[in-house]
Amino acid sequence: MKTYAIIPSGGTGSRTGMNIPKQYVVVKGKELIAYTIEKFQKCENIDEIIIAAQPEYFELLNDIKVKYNFTKLTKIVEGGKERQDSVFNAFSSINFSSEQDLVAVHDAARPLIPVDVINKAVETAKIEKSAVVAIKARDTLFKGEQTVEGFIDRKSVYYVQTPQIFNKEIFQNAAEKAKKENFYGTDESMLVKSAGYEVNIVEGNSLNFKVTTKEDLFIFEKLLP
Repeated sequence: MKTYAIIPSGGTGSRTGMNIPKQYVVVKGKELIAYTIEKFQKCENIDEIIIAAQPEYFELLNDIKVKYNFTKLTKIVEGGKERQDSVFNAFSSINFSSEQDLVAVHDAARPLIPVDVINKAVETAKIEKSAVVAIKARDTLFKGEQTVEGFIDRKSVYYVQTPQIFNKEIFQNAAEKAKKENFYGTDESMLVKSAGYEVNIVEGNSLNFKVTTKEDLFIFEKLLP
């Protein structure tokens, strides 16, 4: 059984207001995506890494691969119109060794994912065939527009993170079903759940936040050693 990590990297990073996608921004002398790849390179449960990206960044990604000796990074493929399309393109490029292989999808802009969380998620998926990293809501939650309309019980509410890991057969069935029905989810767990499969929760880490804004970039830089 092998585990293939897919890192979709096709986002434009428009919310940071920068002229390049956030995942390629250099922070303390190193591209943000390199910090992310490094975690999967170090993880003993990850066999290969596949990145889906815009063609204009292929050269940069190949340079990053060589510069940091990312030996597990085996393929860089063209991303699609949406994140879901990019992930499917990467998935379709994999030469699986078994139907029991696992696919782990992780956001390029979550560079602080602890390696032990990746390992825990993979070990769960090996047994349960699915694992989604998430953290329990800690704050009071309410819904409304300009005024509070009602409160939400936080006991069963989670903030979803990545990686999201699935058995190859389950992921393929869910992705093909979504494609056939022209259904686009916000992440892979939504596709898998919509296809009727159980999705298991693995406890995440608050450091595993997604770098989306300039403020996030500032926080990320401050958290680096």
